[in-house]
Amino acid sequence: MTFFWAFVVGGLICVIGQLLMDLTNLTPAHVMVILVVAGAVLDGLGLYEPLIQFAGAGASVPITSFGNALVHGAMAEAKTHGVIGIITGIFEVTSAGISAAIIFSFLAAVVFKARG
Repeated sequence: MTFFWAFVVGGLICVIGQLLMDLTNLTPAHVMVILVVAGAVLDGLGLYEPLIQFAGAGASVPITSFGNALVHGAMAEAKTHGVIGIITGIFEVTSAGISAAIIFSFLAAVVFKARG
């Protein structure tokens, strides 16, 4: 059942994103921002962690989990280090993902010929 719920929850997140692109004039970048902010808001309200516990990778892999990670790290560090912890917490939790995105984007730009 774990795989089933992961598939259903992850699929619903993707369906929401696809519907936003198909039924509105939003660009993929706008939809990505909406999903990240939605994950951040859900974590701020304490609703995203139970979703991860329920759906596992279905909730922790999509882009909404990036918003969850930002808020989760900021809140955890803010408790221990105050206001400065908000900034350091954001980067502490997400630095590996951000670094990987920069490195792999650079490598793709070097290896492949850009169009346009």
